[in-house]
Formats: sequence, structure tokens, C-alpha cells
Amino acid sequence: MHTSDQILKLVNDTLDNLAYDRKPSSLYEPIRYVLSLGGKRIRPVLMLLAYNLFKDDPESIVMPACGLETYHNYTLLHDDLMDNADLRRGHETVHRRWDANTAILSGDSMLVLAYQRIAQCEKEKLAEVLALFTETALEIGEGQQYDMDFEHRNDVAEEEYIEMIRLKTSVLLACALKIGAILGGASVEDADNLYRFGEQIGLAFQLQDDYLDVYGDTKVFGKAIGGDITSNKKTYMLINAFNRANDEQRAELVRWIEATEFDRAEKVAAVTRLYNEIGIDRLAQQKIEYFFAESRKYLAKVSVAEERKAELAAYAERMMKRKY
Repeated sequence: MHTSDQILKLVNDTLDNLAYDRKPSSLYEPIRYVLSLGGKRIRPVLMLLAYNLFKDDPESIVMPACGLETYHNYTLLHDDLMDNADLRRGHETVHRRWDANTAILSGDSMLVLAYQRIAQCEKEKLAEVLALFTETALEIGEGQQYDMDFEHRNDVAEEEYIEMIRLKTSVLLACALKIGAILGGASVEDADNLYRFGEQIGLAFQLQDDYLDVYGDTKVFGKAIGGDITSNKKTYMLINAFNRANDEQRAELVRWIEATEFDRAEKVAAVTRLYNEIGIDRLAQQKIEYFFAESRKYLAKVSVAEERKAELAAYAERMMKRKY
């Protein structure tokens, strides 16, 4: 059995040493740049930890795991362009460092490279792995489109939001775990339970992100608090505030959302106070805990010895930055 730290090192070493020897280098340099910016590498680590439940040589499938990370970073590259974001992990985004056309084309090539890397797996499993990855990639595009559609609505239901983050975030974590299971020779049932485990942990993870954007500690969270509030991002917090506010609270929320000129700190403080009054902080904590508890049920059903699951369970726990 490998530790998650050993697996993370394996992933990073492989990504750092990938050769980009095709021409023109101007197409591939932004791809190398994006993958050099680091990140937690959650998806490849989950894939290799899932594989390691069944087999002891995760290094043998590190290339498809890096393919999944390449795909994830491609989505971030294009998301940053759509959001007109200046920074990603403290570094200039590709469209800022180069330009929008480079971001589009290098992103497209990155998607193709992701397929090329994922396809470097056992021939007998290839069709199943590619079918799952392709379905997942389609769902992620659907989730991104829902997210964009929600920007223009103030009546998004909680269920719609949960489905959007399931598509946009959860299915890739679930896919990573299931591909690891498939390549590890897991039973259909075990592979499906690992998929469900990833789906639920992904929902908890995204809701925690929403929560930390309001209530987190800047030093721990790594970015300024209140970014979602400032940009009127439709999050679990804002959607539930709209749906649960009384008339007076709703009017104040709308006033802040429609304000074109405002003091950032004042807006963040005012909206946070509204969340507290409406009880959104407790509501979000309960929902995060609910999905986290659900995820553990699915991991418990996987038919391998508990000690073999310990590393994956501990990794999920650290993802959620808390103890059970």
C-alpha cells in the first residue's frame, strides 16, 4: 500500500517530466505552464488510491491519472477565460499571460492530450474507461452551462444548484475513483460504490468551498474572503438566502446584488450579516455534514478490508479539512 503523499509525489514527478516535443512550442508552452502551477492533484490521487485498494502497483496507471489532471486543468483554463479571471493559484491566467486566442487553442489541445494520456491503459479496459470519461466530460460541460444560466436568475432552487455542482465538480471526482477501480479489476458493485463515494464527497467539498468563501480564514483558505459575495456568484449560501429571506431581508439582498457601485468590505459584511440572520451558516454546515456522512456509507460498502481503505478514508477526511 502507498500513502497519499507517495502517490502525490508520483503524480507530480510524472507531470513535471512529461515531454512536449511537438511543434510549435508556442502552442504547448501554455499547457506546460498550466500544469506546472501545482494544485492539490485531488483527481489523480483519488484515482490511484482507488486502484491501490485492489492492486499494489499504482505507478503502472500514473499516465491515465495524469490525463485526468490534464483534463481538469483544461476546464480551469477555459473557465478562467470565461470568467475573465486574472489569477489562478497566485499566477497569471493563460489569457492574461498570452491572450484569449492562445487560451482557446491551447485549451483545445489540452483536451486532446488528456484523451491521449487516459487512453494509455490496459487494452481490455480501454473502451469502458473512455466511455466513462467521455460521459463525465459531457456532464461537466452541462454543469458549466447551468452555472452560466443561473447567473441571470434569482429563483434557482436548492435542488437545481445541487445538481449543477454534481455535474460541474462531483462527477469528475467520482469518475477518477471509478476509473481507478476499473483498472484495479474491481467488481462492478465496488466500482459503483466508489463512484457514489466520490459523488457525495464532491458535493460536500463544493458546499464547503461556498461556505469557506464567506466564513473561512483568509490565511487558511488561501484567497480573500467574500469573493463570491462581491461577484454575486450563485452559491448554496445566496440561493438559500433568497429562498428563505423575509420581504425586508430579500429587498436588502436584491439592493446589494443590483448595486453597481459599492464598498467591497461593506457589501461583504452586510450580506454575511443577512446570512447569519437567516441561518444560512448553520444550514450549510448541516448540508456539508450530510453529504460527508453519505460518502462514508458508500466507502463502507466497498468489499475490501478496512485497513486497505484507511488511506483513502483519511485522504477524504483531509479534503474536508476536519475530523470525523
